[in-house]
Amino acid sequence: MKIGMILDAIYPSDARVTNECEELIKNGHEVYLFCLSYQKKYIKSEIINNIKVRRYYCSSFTYKLSALANDFPLYSILMKSKIKDFVLNNKIDRMHIHDIQIAKAAVNICNKYNLKYTLDLHENRHEIMKSYKHVNSLLGKLLISIKRWKKAEEEYISKAEKVIVVTHQAKKEIIERCKISNDKIIIYPNTVRKSFYQNKKYDEELKKKYAKNYVLLYIGNTSKRRGLDTVLDSMISVAKEVPEIKLIIIGKSSYDQKIESKIDKLKISSLVDFIGWQKEEDLYKYLLISDIGLSPLYRNQHHDTTYANKIFQYISFNIPLLCSDSIAQAELVNKFKCGKIFKEKNVEDFISNLLLMVKNKELYSKLQNNCYDAISKLNNSVVSKDLIKIYE
Repeated sequence: MKIGMILDAIYPSDARVTNECEELIKNGHEVYLFCLSYQKKYIKSEIINNIKVRRYYCSSFTYKLSALANDFPLYSILMKSKIKDFVLNNKIDRMHIHDIQIAKAAVNICNKYNLKYTLDLHENRHEIMKSYKHVNSLLGKLLISIKRWKKAEEEYISKAEKVIVVTHQAKKEIIERCKISNDKIIIYPNTVRKSFYQNKKYDEELKKKYAKNYVLLYIGNTSKRRGLDTVLDSMISVAKEVPEIKLIIIGKSSYDQKIESKIDKLKISSLVDFIGWQKEEDLYKYLLISDIGLSPLYRNQHHDTTYANKIFQYISFNIPLLCSDSIAQAELVNKFKCGKIFKEKNVEDFISNLLLMVKNKELYSKLQNNCYDAISKLNNSVVSKDLIKIYE
C-alpha cells in the first residue's frame, strides 16, 4: 500500500513520524512523506531511511497563516494544491494526517479523491493553545477561537477511518467528547526506536567534563508550562546536600531569556549548563552521562493526557525519572516503577524526592533496573503493533 503521510513541518525533525514510517516500511508498505521547506532552495525529492520524502515550499507568510488554519481558510487553500500534487504524482492509496493545522486541506483532498484517512493527534491542540503566547496576544484573542479549533478537531475525528493518540488518557477523553467507538482509536506513544539507544559510546570529552558531577538532565521545550522554574528554585538547597549537582538543560523556547535571567538572579550559573537545542542524533551523548531525567510539567488537560518524548529517551538509557504528577506520565512511572513523582510546582516535594533518589543507592539501582524492563515493553517495535493493523 502507498501511504501518504502529511506533515506541515520540515523533515527530518519529528521522531514520532520517523518511528511510524520505519515500522510501516518494515511491514511492506511504501511510505511517501509530504513535508515543507521554509527555504526557497531545497531538495524536492529524496529518500531518508527508506521514506520517500516530498518537499513543498512554504513561505514565511504561509507559515504564519498556519496559526489561523481553523479560523480562516487561506492556509488550507494554499496547502490544498500542494497536497493534490503530492497525492496524484505519487498515486497515494491512503492518507495519514499529522495533527489538525493541515487537516482541513488534507481532508478536502481525501474527499475529492475518495481516500480514507487516519488522523494522528500528537497532542490536545485546542487545550495546549490556551498557553500559547500568540493566542493570548491582543491580535490572537481577536482572530483565534479555541472553540473553533476544538470543533474542527471533532469534525476531522468523526470523518476519519482511524484516529491515533499518544496515551490512554487522551483516548478516553476523545471517546467521551466525540462519542466515537473504542475500536476507532488506537494508542501510539512518543517512544524511541531501538537504534536510538543501542550500541552507543561515550563522548569522551563530555564524559570527562561531567565526571565529578551528579547530573540532572532536562530535554525538550523550555516554555514556562514545562516546569523548569521548579527545578531552578530547588538548586541552591539541593547543592547544599549534593555539592556535585549539575543541571543540564537541552532545548529552547521563547521563555529562554527568562530562564537565563532567573539563573543569574539566583546566582546558580555554576550549577546549570543551558546547552540549548541539540539534534536528536546527538542526545545520546548527554543521556549517557546523566543520572536522573526530569519532566517537571505543570498540570493542565493537555499535559495530563500526553507523554513527552523525553520520558522514553530517559528510560531507554536506564535513567530513573523524576516527574511531576501530571496524570499520564505519573501513571507510567508508577506502573513501571522507574522513577519518583512530586507534586507539580512544589519545590520542597521536588527536593525531597530528588534527595531520596540520590542518597538511597539501593532504591536508585532498582529504578535503573526497572527502566531497562520498561523500555523492553515500550520501544517502538513493541508499541507499533496497533498502528500496523490499521493498514493490514
